[in-house]
Order: sequence, then C-alpha cells, then structure tokens
Amino acid sequence: MPNKAPPLHPVFAKEAPVTRHFLDLSDFSGAELRAILRAGEEIKARRRTPAAAGDRLLEGKVVAMIFEQPSLRTRVSFDVGIRELGGSPMMVTGREIELGERETIADTAKVLSRYVDAIMIRMLDHDAVVEMAKYATVPVINGLTKRQHPCQVMADVMTFEERKGSIKGKRIAWTGDTNNVLTSWIHAAGRLDFELAIATPEELAPPKGLLDWAKKHGARLSVGTRPEAAVEGADCVITDCWVSMGDEEGTRHNLLRPYQVDERLLGRAGKDAIFMHCLPASRGEEVTDQVMDGPQSAVFDEAENRLHAQKGILAWCFGGVGA
Repeated sequence: MPNKAPPLHPVFAKEAPVTRHFLDLSDFSGAELRAILRAGEEIKARRRTPAAAGDRLLEGKVVAMIFEQPSLRTRVSFDVGIRELGGSPMMVTGREIELGERETIADTAKVLSRYVDAIMIRMLDHDAVVEMAKYATVPVINGLTKRQHPCQVMADVMTFEERKGSIKGKRIAWTGDTNNVLTSWIHAAGRLDFELAIATPEELAPPKGLLDWAKKHGARLSVGTRPEAAVEGADCVITDCWVSMGDEEGTRHNLLRPYQVDERLLGRAGKDAIFMHCLPASRGEEVTDQVMDGPQSAVFDEAENRLHAQKGILAWCFGGVGA
C-alpha cells in the first residue's frame, strides 16, 4: 500500500474551486496578492525544517514548464520550488512543441491539460500565454512575457518587505527602460498602495493605456525624465537592462546612459534605501559594480525570493491560499 501523503499545512485548502491562473497582477485584488505573498513567506520560513513536510501541496502533481528563450532564474527557481512542494517539473522547450505553429495554441492547451496538473510558460508573446490559459483546464502561470513579468515583481515586493517593512506608503523609484517588469510594478502600485516614481526618456514613456489603468485604479504614479527627481528620498531604487530580451541593440543605449544607477544617483535616495535589479545585469551599463556589490544592494536576496514567491503562487493556483 503506497505511503499516504503528509497532511497539508493549515494555510492550504484541499482543492481549488475553479481553475486558477496567474497571468497578470492587475487580475488580483490587493488582498489576494497579500495572501499569496504571505503564503510564500510562511513556506520560506519553514524551508529545511520538519514543518516543511506539511507544505507538499504538489504531491503527485506534474507541472509542465514551457520555455521559448534561455532562462536561469525562472527555470531553476520554478524547478526547485515544484520539487520542494512535492511535485514533478517537466521541461519543454519552444523548439520541441513549436507553440502556435504545428497546431493551434488552443489544441496544445487542451492536450497538455490531459497530461499535466499545471503549466508554467515563459515566452515573449503575451497574447499566446493568455490564449493558453483560455483553453487550458489546469492552472497556467505567466513566467514572463514581453508585456509583463508578474512573478518577478511578487519576488521584488517580498524582498522589499523583508528589508524595509510593509511597502504600503513607501516610495519606489524606477529609472531606465520601460519594460515588462515596470508594467508589473505599475500594476502592483495600483493594488498595494505605494508611490511609484518613474524616470525614463520621453521617447520610452509608458503607453497611455497603462497610465490610464493606473489612474483609474488609484495608483500613486509619477512619470518624468529626470532620474535625480525620481530617486529623491526613495526607499528603493530599481532598474533593468537597457535592451530587453527579444529587442535589438541600438538607440536605446544612447537614450538611457543618463539613467545609469551609480553611487551618486543612489546617494540621492533615502538613507537606508535598497537597490534592486531582476538580473541579468549588464554591469557598467544600467548599473555600476559599486552599486551591484554594495551594502544597499538586495539583488541576490531578490533572486532567491523568486523561489519563495513562486511557491506562494503555486500554492494559490492549487487552491492553497485564500484572500
């Protein structure tokens, strides 16, 4: 007779009432995001202790991980997280399945739903990920698209709160390119009640539709072209690479040189401000070595927290978290 799985920790429910996808932070209320973060924090605290046996929510579950591009943090953190929650990760490359080419995305979603218990997908085409979720009957997690990176920002918020306490009412500064990570930060600002100051070249300003969403949902957002103004008194300074995955190098470098985070710029932030970057970093471009390796840098805590925040997301997808 097979061994019975250990009982789940009380934070977990038995079954999700409906298929739960994690695609976009704007899909969630602030209370729901808080519940997911809390679950990740609690699971992190129990890691490598006897109490972690109650966190094996994915016992007997298989999670397909679809990757269109190379990945370090997303692949390893999800693989380890799934295993530590008792599940089995299955790696699938975009080349293997040629998503949307050999057959429709809808057909692929329906087939995978017969084989696996959840799908984590990382690809540039955001609409394809949304379509996958539309037709899948198992949870779909957005591991990254060109439009959004919700898993990263959940890890970022967790990291900020470990270092600085509740993010509510704090000032977060973003300097540099307006990319998928910034989009998810804007959505977070509309849900978690903090101030987000953005400095970016006028040519790269966030799209009007995104700014309209932020205004509608009460996000405390400011957008300007001066990085010094954005970081003034900030509790956290964030940047990202100047050329995102899938983009071509070119004029962005010239536009973004004044937005480099160096010790001078970071010095304008609050006294105990932290620095974050989702990695990989192009040292000497968007950030200097002195900042990356300095005492205010939280980048490696941030990278670790991808593992823990994503465990909270997996717990939510499998019905283990309620707001």
